[in-house]
Amino acid sequence: MNRKIRLRCHAKINLSLDVTGRREDGYHTLESIFQSVTVYDILTVSVQSGNGIVLRCNVAGLPCDERNLAYRAAQAMLEESGIACKIVIDLQKHIPSGAGMGGGSADAAGVLFALNKLMNCGYSNEKLREIGIKLGADVPFLLMGGTALAEGIGEVLTALPPLPELPLVILKGRQGISTPKAYAAIDALEAPFHPDTVQMRKAVETQDVALLAQHCGNTFEGAVALADVERAKAALLEDGALCAVMTGSGSAVFGIFPDKVSAQACAEKRRTDFVFAQFCTTTAKPQLVLRTRRKHRRKRQQRTGTE
Repeated sequence: MNRKIRLRCHAKINLSLDVTGRREDGYHTLESIFQSVTVYDILTVSVQSGNGIVLRCNVAGLPCDERNLAYRAAQAMLEESGIACKIVIDLQKHIPSGAGMGGGSADAAGVLFALNKLMNCGYSNEKLREIGIKLGADVPFLLMGGTALAEGIGEVLTALPPLPELPLVILKGRQGISTPKAYAAIDALEAPFHPDTVQMRKAVETQDVALLAQHCGNTFEGAVALADVERAKAALLEDGALCAVMTGSGSAVFGIFPDKVSAQACAEKRRTDFVFAQFCTTTAKPQLVLRTRRKHRRKRQQRTGTE
């Protein structure tokens, strides 16, 4: 037994994010338009004979044990399936941490997706989302991908029509804030801002980019006062973005641009000003399975008869 899958795990942004209340168990409820983007981590997941979980990462200092969502996703699949095997995960991080882009949750979703295939579990996407919500509120969407309305604590998902490939730039400075502190800051606000989710959904369903840009918004922006967020918003708008909005509980900021040329120019210009400055687009895919160059070469040789 030695099977392997290599895949890209796409990040997300919140085109709009409204915190609507707080449940008795302490979890906050929300209404949000989630969107997959082409910023991604790369996972190589293999199933081998033996037992245990091995997680390796290219980022020094990143936990590679139960503190890592990818590791916990592997644990969850072993427990759920009852299958005895050794799981090896190699993780190349490119999604910035503490950005509100669901990097850890994207990795967890990727592990669930890969192991479902490698271990021949045969779980439906709905079943995987049931496992995923126990790991993190963003995991169900990051298994689903595309464009969706999220309600509840993020687990109630309604698929929306996929958007065209919108040009984006995402900027992040060094500052950040923990998600619990961000929610506590919202709880302390007397009159928090609430974006218009109804209009945002209408914009998505009618593919009206101008209306979409007009109604992008995030309740957390009024609670998370970070100079880097304001600096990123100002930079994006100065460079021609149709809107500039923080994603998640922070601290990355995305801008929607009218065309790829102006977006790429902004990303290039701002690389010296921010820790993370990247051009990307919206995408309908949560993951993308990759093939190695060697496999491509072997298939080409088989077709041509060359060695």
